[in-house]
Amino acid sequence: MLLVSTLAFAILVALGTWQVERLQWKEALLASIAERTAAAPQPLAAIEARFRDTGDVEYWPVSVTGTFDHTRERHFFATWQGQTGYYVYTPLMLEDGRAVFVNRGFVPFELKESAKRQQGLIPGRVTITGLARNPLAEKPSSLVPDNDLAKNIFYWKDRDRMVESAGLPTGDRLVPFFIDAGPGAAPGGWPVGGVTIVDLPNNHLQYAVTWYGLAAALLGVVVVWLLRARRAP
Repeated sequence: MLLVSTLAFAILVALGTWQVERLQWKEALLASIAERTAAAPQPLAAIEARFRDTGDVEYWPVSVTGTFDHTRERHFFATWQGQTGYYVYTPLMLEDGRAVFVNRGFVPFELKESAKRQQGLIPGRVTITGLARNPLAEKPSSLVPDNDLAKNIFYWKDRDRMVESAGLPTGDRLVPFFIDAGPGAAPGGWPVGGVTIVDLPNNHLQYAVTWYGLAAALLGVVVVWLLRARRAP
């Protein structure tokens, strides 16, 4: 019993310590997000330079001008304010001939096809202000379904497959990150922009206290058991 209790105590303390480390990481991440999202929007060229230097442009505000190619929309399965639907990723064609995928925002499940929201298909040159988002190197988890290219439904942001299925240019003719459009609805009400999640949950302190509390309780039980064992005839 003493051996098992010692092992259990060590595991509980390790879990509590891991949550403390996660707490420090999450607080640093939230501070970074707050600092970045509070910055003034920068031109696309400045964000591209930052990406070349660091490989990280997550949540940096950016402003870009171009023309949407609504015929090449890609649809990312998502939920927003309790509704199931899609984020609409639309290529924004830049004046220099390049393209960047812009997450224009959320549409309900029944409005996946652009023909059902014609008013929201903005023509001509537009200026988009939003947040830059890093591409993903791989599927975030084995639990995430594979993207269904045939049905144009993406469950994770595989930029290369999104580009390939949309028939967009690659290499230097493609901006290497995404842009999430800022708040506001398109004409007709859809898509609704500003869907970027920046308020991340931070429950690690609560978890750490729980694990450490369980370790302390176990220690108390073992101490009482040992004292009673010593007093026994």
